[in-house]
Amino acid sequence: MAKSDRLRLAVLGAGPIGLEAALYARKLDFAVTVYERGRVGEHVQRWGHVRLFSPFGMNTTPLGRAAIRADRPKHEFPGDGDCTTGREHLRAYLEPLAASEALKGAILTETQVLGVARRGLFKHESPSDGRRGRLPFRLLFKDAKGRERSAEADIVLDCTGTYGNHRWLGDGGIPALGESAIESQISYAVDDILGDRLQHYAGKTTLVVGAGYSAATAVCSLAGLSAKHPDTWVYWVARGAGSQPIRRITQDPLRERDRLAVRANTLATRTDDNVEFHPQTVIESIEPPAPDRGFKVTARKAGQAVTWTVDRILANLGYSPNTDLYRELQVHECYASLGPMKLAAALSGKAGDDCLKQTSCGPDTLRNPEPNFYILGAKSYGRNSHFLLRIGFEQVREVFTLITGQAGLDLYKSAKA
Repeated sequence: MAKSDRLRLAVLGAGPIGLEAALYARKLDFAVTVYERGRVGEHVQRWGHVRLFSPFGMNTTPLGRAAIRADRPKHEFPGDGDCTTGREHLRAYLEPLAASEALKGAILTETQVLGVARRGLFKHESPSDGRRGRLPFRLLFKDAKGRERSAEADIVLDCTGTYGNHRWLGDGGIPALGESAIESQISYAVDDILGDRLQHYAGKTTLVVGAGYSAATAVCSLAGLSAKHPDTWVYWVARGAGSQPIRRITQDPLRERDRLAVRANTLATRTDDNVEFHPQTVIESIEPPAPDRGFKVTARKAGQAVTWTVDRILANLGYSPNTDLYRELQVHECYASLGPMKLAAALSGKAGDDCLKQTSCGPDTLRNPEPNFYILGAKSYGRNSHFLLRIGFEQVREVFTLITGQAGLDLYKSAKA
C-alpha cells in the first residue's frame, strides 16, 4: 500500500483503550493520530490512588507488553495477579506504552477535540446511500496552545470514556434544586480521602450519595478516618430500599471488589464507625453553606421530608457519556448490558473468553449508521458501570475485524504466540 493510500485513523482519548486501539492500528499500518485533551491516561491520573479490582494481567495485552519490551527489555511488570493502583498501572504500563517506538509521534496531548462531522454533509443527509462513507470526517480541535484547528480522518474511534461527565444528585437524574449553582463546591470525583484530601474531610460531616463502588470506597475511607478523627461523621444516602446498598456478586472472582462490598454493607447496617445509612432517599434541594453553617440539604426518605446540615458533599452517582462530540453524526449508542453475573462468568478461564465474546457489544453492534465511526471502552457501556478493561481489549480486536473485513484477525493471539 502506498503511503498516500494509508487510511487515516483518529483515536479520541489516550486512556487504556485508546492506546491499545492506536497500537493495534499502527501494527496494521494505518496513519494514526491520538487526540487527548489532557495527559496520557488523564482519567486514570485523577483516580490514581484507587486500587483496581481486576489484576494486572487482565489490564494489559500481549501486543502492549511486546511494544514496551521491544524498547525496554528489562522493564519489570507487576505480577499478573497483582491488583495495582491506578497510578501504579500508569507507571508500569500506560506511560511506557505511550512512549514506545510503536506509538512514536502518534499522540497529541493537551489537544481537545471539540466536534466531529462528515465533510460536506449535515447529519440528516445521505443516511443510507453510501455517500457518507466515501467522504472523510472533519475534526475540529483545540491544540496545546489554545488554537482552533481542523483535521480529516477516514475512521474515528471514540475512546473518551465517561469519567469527566458526572451525573446529578436530583430525582430522575437532573440537578437537585440549587445544585447547579454550587456545582463547583460539590465533589463528584473519587477523592483521595486518606491522602491529599485528608484535611478536607477530617473532623467534618460529609453527605455521600450513591450506591456503587465509588460511594462504597468513599464511605469506607471516611469510616477509617473517623478512627483518628472522631468528629468525622457520614450520612450515606441511596435511592434503593435495601438495608445493604452494595449488591454482592455470587462467587465474585474479583476478590478486592467483594471485600469492598462486604465492608461497605457492614458499615451501612451497623451504628458504629460514625456512619448513618439512609435508604429510599432522594435529594430534593441544596442550599449553599453560610458563615455559621454548612450546606443545608433537603431530601425525601420513604416519602417523608428530612433535612441535614453537612460540611462536605460527595456525589458518587456515576458518570454518563458525553454525546456532544458526535451530535452531527448518525450515531447509535450500543450501551452494553453485560451485568455483574455475566461478568463473573466472563472472568474465568477459556469459558470466560467465550463468554466475553458472546456478551460484549460484539462486532455487529459496534457498527453505527455512521460508517467508520465506532465507540469503544467505558463510553460504549453508557451508564453501566460494569465495564472492565479486558472487555475493551476485546472490542479493539472486534472493531478491526470490521474495519479490515478480516473476520479472523487477532493480533493479540499472534503477539502471544
